[in-house]
Amino acid sequence: MTADAEADYDAIVLAGGAAKRLGGADKPGVSVGGRTLLDRVLTASRGAGRTIVVGGRRPTARPVTWTRETPPGGGPLAALHAGLRESGAPTVVVLSADLPFLDEGTVRRLLEALDSGGREGALLVDADGRDQPLVAAYRAEPLHRELALIAAEHGGLAGLPLRLLTRELDLDRVAAARLAAYDCDTWEDIVTARARIREHGNVLDEWITAVKDELGIDLEVDTGLLLDLARDAAHGVARPAAPLTTFLVGYAAARAGGDGTQAVAEAARKAAALAERWAAEADEAAAGKPGTDGQDGRSGSDRSDEAGSR
Repeated sequence: MTADAEADYDAIVLAGGAAKRLGGADKPGVSVGGRTLLDRVLTASRGAGRTIVVGGRRPTARPVTWTRETPPGGGPLAALHAGLRESGAPTVVVLSADLPFLDEGTVRRLLEALDSGGREGALLVDADGRDQPLVAAYRAEPLHRELALIAAEHGGLAGLPLRLLTRELDLDRVAAARLAAYDCDTWEDIVTARARIREHGNVLDEWITAVKDELGIDLEVDTGLLLDLARDAAHGVARPAAPLTTFLVGYAAARAGGDGTQAVAEAARKAAALAERWAAEADEAAAGKPGTDGQDGRSGSDRSDEAGSR
């Protein structure tokens, strides 16, 4: 799908519910990896033109539009209807607020499936083959139509199940990537999610994403590039040089402005080249060899002659 098509959608995040299996805790506000479940979902849908959260107001890392279903606690159909009232986009991504491992890639795949398939919606299917209607992209017009018909038939939307809606829509189905559909209904689910983000293959990406959200940074970070730079600075200069160098690279990129990702890459390239020069000089000194750049390689007699002629 094109970049314009991808941006032409709103996100509706359902963040209500009683969370009975969590003892009535504020589930969207529960922290996993230092970020609330709600903030994690908001990060995954940050490409939306507008993000509408249906539920009680709470602090969020990103700006959102708040609304409530009627009556409060009226269930997913009532919440979806409330979110649609705030959206004017032709496409909406509908997400529950308890998906700790949802990422932007999954949201893009749903939008691409909807865009290319010409159907009324595209929803995620988990590893067990179960439909996930609250991890889905829908065309707004069919949603309005079917919700109006359901409300007319049942005298309202409160307390009704989502299947009344999804069974009437022409839907495509997208297989979920690992953990993308994992939701947190119990404290055991929360404990499992907190453990998984600290696994070796996940922890760095999780940490970088958390820091970016905390600092309000949308910059794409090439973690490998910065780790290589830190390694070169630590080995070629001194161990404390690693964090200081990466800080200075970030500062230089911010001053450069423009494309932040490219500015970081260029500043990192220059710093890495400098670290390599430092390392080369150290290697030469250890081997007892003079430099070859025409400056440090001057002989002692040359330097004495210069000093004597001043």
